[in-house]
Amino acid sequence: MKTIVVCSGGLDSVSLAHKIAAEEQLIGLVSFDYGQRHRKELDFAARCAERLAVPHHIIDIAAIGGHLSGSALTDDIEVPDGHYAEETMKATVVPNRNAIMLAIAFGLAAAQKADAVAVAVHGGDHFIYPDCRPGFIDAFQRMQNEALEGYASVKLHAPYVNVSKAAIVTDGGKHGTPFAETWSCYKGGSLHCGRCGTCVERREAFHLAGVPDPTEYNDGDFWKAAVSQYTATEVR
Repeated sequence: MKTIVVCSGGLDSVSLAHKIAAEEQLIGLVSFDYGQRHRKELDFAARCAERLAVPHHIIDIAAIGGHLSGSALTDDIEVPDGHYAEETMKATVVPNRNAIMLAIAFGLAAAQKADAVAVAVHGGDHFIYPDCRPGFIDAFQRMQNEALEGYASVKLHAPYVNVSKAAIVTDGGKHGTPFAETWSCYKGGSLHCGRCGTCVERREAFHLAGVPDPTEYNDGDFWKAAVSQYTATEVR
């Protein structure tokens, strides 16, 4: 399938880009500037596109993101520390973010005669982000079937939607993903903070997958206490 990957520059989406490049026909990456405080992730998406020798489209929706107030990713609100399963992590929700981005990505795919749009939502996202759950993926596909009827047929490809982030690390390693060339931290500092939900999840995923983590963290041990009260399953 001729596939466009929605790539933030994070571990999940960069791993997905490498997977698609190996298994399908990758024809481009699309990224979104929605005013996120960790905008530096887009640099890592650009590096991924250059590495895989495909076009990289950065869509500026910062004006829209500015109206999606109340999120720690776009407002002057402190990014919480801790595990994704904690109630405080709801501060990182950007309302309808994936629906907005995917609608644009599908328009791009239809215009470029692509067969699929691939997105790296995964099982660990289900708890906190409603637009990362299987029900959303299925519903979005049905909506796009109606929206593009008679013009284009584009599949929403979400191969990680029912697997853990540790499984993504394993899959990324299989396809040669350079994990050091990915950015996860929501705080957007010079190094990964090691304390926000996405840093904790990233560090735990490498541990569970049994893969060395090349990431440099400001606090490389915080994740142990953050995950101690939650149950995770190792990936074999």
